[in-house]
Amino acid sequence: MPVDPQLRALDIEIPTQPEVLVKLSLLMADEDIDLQAVSGLVETDMALAAAVLKAVNSSLYGLRGRVQTVHQALTYLGMREVAAITFEMGLRAAFPPAVELEPVWARAAKRGLLMGRMGQMLGVDPWAAHSAGLFEECGKAVLYRHAPGHYPAMLRAASSDQELVQLEHTAFGVSHDALGAALCESWGLAPAAVASVRYHVQLQHDLRMPEAMQRRGVGAISLIAWTLMNKPETLDETVMDIAPQAQLDETLMLRAARRVEEQLQQAEDRGR
Repeated sequence: MPVDPQLRALDIEIPTQPEVLVKLSLLMADEDIDLQAVSGLVETDMALAAAVLKAVNSSLYGLRGRVQTVHQALTYLGMREVAAITFEMGLRAAFPPAVELEPVWARAAKRGLLMGRMGQMLGVDPWAAHSAGLFEECGKAVLYRHAPGHYPAMLRAASSDQELVQLEHTAFGVSHDALGAALCESWGLAPAAVASVRYHVQLQHDLRMPEAMQRRGVGAISLIAWTLMNKPETLDETVMDIAPQAQLDETLMLRAARRVEEQLQQAEDRGR
């Protein structure tokens, strides 16, 4: 999908999707997904396969015993989570390594996992939810690559994403949420994931779904994942506020949030 011409006019480059992720997207679109084909595809890129296995064996997943092959990872974690890890590694590889971006990638991995599992529990497209979480902050990497001498200072100066987007608009004429949505569109992510990335900063700031946001389930899950990671003490209040706006059941959403929070804590405990 082409990038918005207005963004192209700003001369900020949106990286193209790696070929292996294009092929993986096609495999994920099949009704009967071939696990052998997926593991074979990932393993054709040795660097990517190594990065996927390193991620799978991290404390975030807390698996019992070390996973040594992509096929093993698929068996233990399932298709969606391994595909999402592959997308995460492919996304990271599209940008130069930078210490300042490491917190962005760490948050992406956790947020994607939270969102995918909540989506599965709530009957909201788990693949769209997981991928939205992974790509939520990717616009920051786009701007970092565009202005490596200037952007790190902006990251340090901003006390919140809301403040950061204001600084970005002043400096570049565009903000990381819009750039992230453009990258999602160009990489062919689901419209619900694109919308979540586009509006996540606004949702975090005022807890209100924009009128233009038609696919709301993933966006609501995004806000709950952010709340779990940043303001867990406000979880009940946030769920009660956002669930009706997305036509989701408040009790089920709160239960799902508590459950995935518990799962990740248990994984981290096992990984220590």
